[in-house]
Amino acid sequence: MEAIESQPVAARLSRSAIFLVATLNEGAQSVQAVREFCADMAAIVRAIGFRDPDGGLSCVTGFGSDAWDRLFGAPRPRELHPFREIHGVHHAVSTPGDLLFHIRARRMDLCFELAAQIMARIGAAVTVVDETHGFKYFDDRDLMGFVDGTENPVGRACAEATLIGDEDPLFAGGSYVIVQKYLHDLPKWEAVPVEQQEGFVGRRKLSDIELPDGVKPSFAHNALTVIHDENGNQLDILRDNMPFGAIGKGEFGTYFIGYARSPSRTERMLDNMFIGHPPGNYDRLLNFSRAVTGSLFFVPTQTFLDDVAPARIDGGPGAAAAAAPAAPVAHGSLGIGSLKEED
Repeated sequence: MEAIESQPVAARLSRSAIFLVATLNEGAQSVQAVREFCADMAAIVRAIGFRDPDGGLSCVTGFGSDAWDRLFGAPRPRELHPFREIHGVHHAVSTPGDLLFHIRARRMDLCFELAAQIMARIGAAVTVVDETHGFKYFDDRDLMGFVDGTENPVGRACAEATLIGDEDPLFAGGSYVIVQKYLHDLPKWEAVPVEQQEGFVGRRKLSDIELPDGVKPSFAHNALTVIHDENGNQLDILRDNMPFGAIGKGEFGTYFIGYARSPSRTERMLDNMFIGHPPGNYDRLLNFSRAVTGSLFFVPTQTFLDDVAPARIDGGPGAAAAAAPAAPVAHGSLGIGSLKEED
């Protein structure tokens, strides 16, 4: 069996990033264009990254639930579904998103070039609904002044947290990712005393040291976002959040992006934040930070993307989907949804 290569979900945290979320336009030609692009994506990243071998350029491509059905058909990842809107003390909105491109590099020009090349290839087939340029802020802090991502899993623990295993063998090596764009009310936040800010976050602002359990409030952000399974084992996700801002517009925020082997992990964290655990004991950071987007995507393996065959168009409605054989041959995730016809 051919080895399965995952996408670079666990690539090193970067100094720069571009987050592109797009919807898939109507028509078989749009499906064909995106499918043709899937198999070429890795080569485009290599070509641009070769111009600066130390630039650390990478891209993770994800697909929303509706787009998966249009592009690849059955079978589909077991837990793929649209982002679940949350109505609690605060509101986690669900917004359109069929494709996600998470572009990372040490330099913004590399990110920008890759984003431009992506759109040169599929710009007529998709509509960009959100484009956010992220940057590292001093010593990995968010614009609220706290270090972000301290407790990310590393090494084997990172792979265990993010990559699907035997629970969905046809899509082993894939991942799920949830993105949300948060806008901060910085004047309101900066009016809060630092000691109170630390209670909301659960860490010291200067040193990044976690508050002791006897001191940390139950509504602290890092208290509500720690979850466990039925056996008491902590369930991690990988965050690669980035600050963003537009001075002239008065917009300052954090782009949340969380990878996990099951979206239920991130959804449980969001429930705790927006509804509270127990209900009403919500994340006080949400008094200062508002979610304006929310989307869920499946990240197939790189092997899957490399094996995607162009759709066949014969002019009839749904012709692109008709390229799928009745029972696609699966070996690992290779060939799942490839829609290649057998000889």
